[in-house]
Amino acid sequence: MEVSFSLSTTSTTYLRPSTEALLFRRIKLHLELPISLNRRDSLSLLTRPCCLVHKVNSIKVLCSQKREIPVVEAGSMDEIYDALAIRLLPTAPAASNPNFKYIVALAGPPGAGKSTLASEIMHRVNRLWPQKASSFDSQVKPPDVAAVLPMDGFHLYRSQLDAMENPEEAHARRGAPWTFSPTLLLRCLEKLRNEGSVYAPSFDHGVGDPVEDDIFVSLHHKVVIVEGNYLLLEDGAWKDVSSMFDEKWFIDVDIDTAMQRVLKRHILTGKPPDVAKWRIEYNDQPNAELIIKSKKNADLVIRSIDF
Repeated sequence: MEVSFSLSTTSTTYLRPSTEALLFRRIKLHLELPISLNRRDSLSLLTRPCCLVHKVNSIKVLCSQKREIPVVEAGSMDEIYDALAIRLLPTAPAASNPNFKYIVALAGPPGAGKSTLASEIMHRVNRLWPQKASSFDSQVKPPDVAAVLPMDGFHLYRSQLDAMENPEEAHARRGAPWTFSPTLLLRCLEKLRNEGSVYAPSFDHGVGDPVEDDIFVSLHHKVVIVEGNYLLLEDGAWKDVSSMFDEKWFIDVDIDTAMQRVLKRHILTGKPPDVAKWRIEYNDQPNAELIIKSKKNADLVIRSIDF
């Protein structure tokens, strides 16, 4: 039997009274089995098998897959950025807790918009966080509490590709999962989780190699968004990497749209169009097809639209 009802801002004590109350003011639920709202350090939706549609102005949260993974979509990416930033805001006590650390995986194929989404959410969380942390002096600018940690820094060096059995193939397939070091990424995340801070490598696209210790995630950073292609894979060390996250997000995008974005990116960086198309067919699209299979391991799927 289908049940339909409206959830108002006063219908549950789980919702926070300010921004969240506005965000969820006009949610309508259509479901076959109950849904519960639970509050951890951030708002989460816990569903049993159901067919679910949430509408918040033009933002939708859909749940219809076998594992009932919530799917977020909206009329613009800005609306999605705002909603996801609010999702990551903790309660005031958690915000003031010096040991609070929330690590989010943001995965998706090349061209999905991972870097843009991670950066936009980071800036929004940094702007909104002081409202939740009562310990901040209103006259003092608080330190940034959100950071982005790209997976790109864990590419293998070109010299490591040169040492492989087929160096030409290794360079041609750079960007495939076996051209990264998930073991080093795992160690980095373990140190971040256990010690609260870590130095991580970035990636110099001009040189084509990682830059060691170029990114510092400090004790002040409470929310860390780790973005990369293969964070939700289940093979080998990637499965251990995936287990390190508090939440796992996946940006869902039509593969043809994603590859068109990647093609433009290749051409803008100086590749001739025929070389760019070859690289997509030989490397980028096979990688994207593999990555899309890992969507089933996400806690939240974000529907990407043109920016």
